[in-house]
Amino acid sequence: MQLHVKGRNLEVSDSIRSYAERKLGKLDRWINAVAEVEVELAVEKNPSIADNQVAEATVRLKGHTLRAHSASRDMKVSIDDLVENLVRQVKEQRVKTRRFRRQTVEHES
Repeated sequence: MQLHVKGRNLEVSDSIRSYAERKLGKLDRWINAVAEVEVELAVEKNPSIADNQVAEATVRLKGHTLRAHSASRDMKVSIDDLVENLVRQVKEQRVKTRRFRRQTVEHES
């Protein structure tokens, strides 16, 4: 898995970068090494938005692209929610792919 962590409107500190990399490491067991994961961390400057710490991710799999978005008052909480959402999406995608493969094999027989 190729992981890219970048910031929008903020400098990504080493501690946040390593935290995001450690948490997104959970995806390793669900996706292959060819997959590309791009995480963008941002801080919304609008004072009326309470949940201003935003984490967005794009996962490019073979033939599919998954996206997730999470916002909260703390960047680490946003990253945690983002990872949960991505793991759920990747699991669902794997189940769909396996179901499709099984159906095509049954129809060919």
